[in-house]
Amino acid sequence: MTANNGDIRGLASEINVTPMIDVLLVLLIIFMVIVPAVPRGEAARVPHSGLIGGPTPESVVLEVLRGDDDAIKFRINQQPVAQGELQSRLSAIYANRAQRVLFVKGDDQLSFTQIAEVIDIGHAAGVDQIGLMTPKVLTGQ
Repeated sequence: MTANNGDIRGLASEINVTPMIDVLLVLLIIFMVIVPAVPRGEAARVPHSGLIGGPTPESVVLEVLRGDDDAIKFRINQQPVAQGELQSRLSAIYANRAQRVLFVKGDDQLSFTQIAEVIDIGHAAGVDQIGLMTPKVLTGQ
């Protein structure tokens, strides 16, 4: 028989947070190690609000359009260019220029992959800076 001397002791149900904190610290360390090793994309220079503007008259605007037969068509300053001679035409245009800036205006129906291929052609032709023309840039916003 047990004697009860008036001291009531029940089971105390407490959550042991030590293992949970250990797991969180390990995850924190893992993310601190992984984040610097993640490859970064191409560095983009964002223009300041006062410097935003469209192309000037001497700028080169490369338009990438979808034709009626779903073929991709190119125009450099409103003049049609075949895809095969696109890089050679851009190289000829930028051969004697100090500032090698190209504006790319893509059709809304094209995927960004198709525009990215044009950007790669521009870099291969020796263009230093490539700007994408969006509807906001065209309206001056």
